[in-house]
Amino acid sequence: MKSKLTLKETIVVASTLFGMFFGAGNLIFPVHLGQMAGSNSWPAIIGFCITAVSIPILAVAAIGNTHSADLFELSSKVTGWYGLIFTTLLYLTIGPFFAIPRCATVSFTTGLEPMLSGSSIRLGQLLFTFVFFAVVMFFSLKPSGITIWIGKIINPIFLLFLGILVAVALFNPGAPVSQVEPVESYANGAFFNGFVEGYGTMDAIAGLAFGIVIINVVRGLGIEEDNDVARQTLKAGIFTGILMAFIYILTIIMGAQSRGLFELSDNGGIALTQISGHYLGGFGMLILALTITFACLKTAIGLVTSCSEMFVKIFPGKFSYRGWAILFTVFSFAVSNVGLTAIISYAIPFLMLLYPLVTVLIVMALLEKTFDKSRYVYVCTTIGAFIPAVFDCLKTMPEGIQAALGIPALAEIGSRLFPFFDLGLGWVVPSVIGCIIGLVLKKIKN
Repeated sequence: MKSKLTLKETIVVASTLFGMFFGAGNLIFPVHLGQMAGSNSWPAIIGFCITAVSIPILAVAAIGNTHSADLFELSSKVTGWYGLIFTTLLYLTIGPFFAIPRCATVSFTTGLEPMLSGSSIRLGQLLFTFVFFAVVMFFSLKPSGITIWIGKIINPIFLLFLGILVAVALFNPGAPVSQVEPVESYANGAFFNGFVEGYGTMDAIAGLAFGIVIINVVRGLGIEEDNDVARQTLKAGIFTGILMAFIYILTIIMGAQSRGLFELSDNGGIALTQISGHYLGGFGMLILALTITFACLKTAIGLVTSCSEMFVKIFPGKFSYRGWAILFTVFSFAVSNVGLTAIISYAIPFLMLLYPLVTVLIVMALLEKTFDKSRYVYVCTTIGAFIPAVFDCLKTMPEGIQAALGIPALAEIGSRLFPFFDLGLGWVVPSVIGCIIGLVLKKIKN
């Protein structure tokens, strides 16, 4: 029985995994992070790579380690109703609430918006997103090989132009990184802010949602034993992680250096547009914008398809695949018109709630054999992560909502109750305590 992939097969799996994770949206966060971190970029890079590289790779390995058919089956190890709610929220987050609309807004921000001004920006965004989602709906309702073709053609072109942009920018810096003053929040807490900023890529969530695709690729290459599947998936993931980390490091440094040319931007999409316009000129910026748009189209079609298929499974008889696809596409079109900055700001509370739950689920899935897959451990650890995650969610809501709900007072309570809460890691200690309680209950039960 085959237990290892060849080097060529490992590269095939790694490239598939990279294509699943890395899209145009993965550039806007590291570029903006670099602008904010400035001379403190390296601790920020380390924190960012933990949540944007390491945890996503482990998420895919977790699916293989537990032999789960999908995220719903994995999360149901806590309880069935939790699995349903968790899976629903997770797919809505990487689907019509945030990730799918973000595909359209990133494309517009880096492509058409720089050519518009004043009131024409709103109209241009409306027309652009309408055409964008019309294409998404067409290919989502009639699945074909177009997304694979786009991936094979556009992704290499996208990486080529990105490589040219990064190389030119790094060799002609606007300012040395060491001379760029970090914003206030990154002056002393760069590592922890970079850690939380990595949430925005949503790759750990995507890893849990789409991990089964990679597992099937590994099985298709002849690996049958579950433990071997998990090991070979992790091995390929390390290749992918190294490449992703390399790109992130370069783009973060590029973002930091750009502060010598531009003021701190509202979001990474604007920063990327400014940088590409400065170094590549109008033609280069146009080519980059086109490749980003096609890459985002591919991602959006894949997300609509995946979300629709999952909702048909977990809500049988409610809507057909076609009904879910239409609903998600129309809803995403509406959300996309609030703008990239607004989408990012409203996504943060959801991510602060979900990422602790995602992280503890991944860790438990990888280590479940050490506690005999006990439901007590799954439940207690999840509860330990959930309570402070709710406080984290509330404290990162937009200021208007916070004021209306009296959330600042709750944030103060959270700061007193949970160690490391002010660093965005208030869930760590309660999760460990929950795990210990779960182990004790398991021992008592036995």
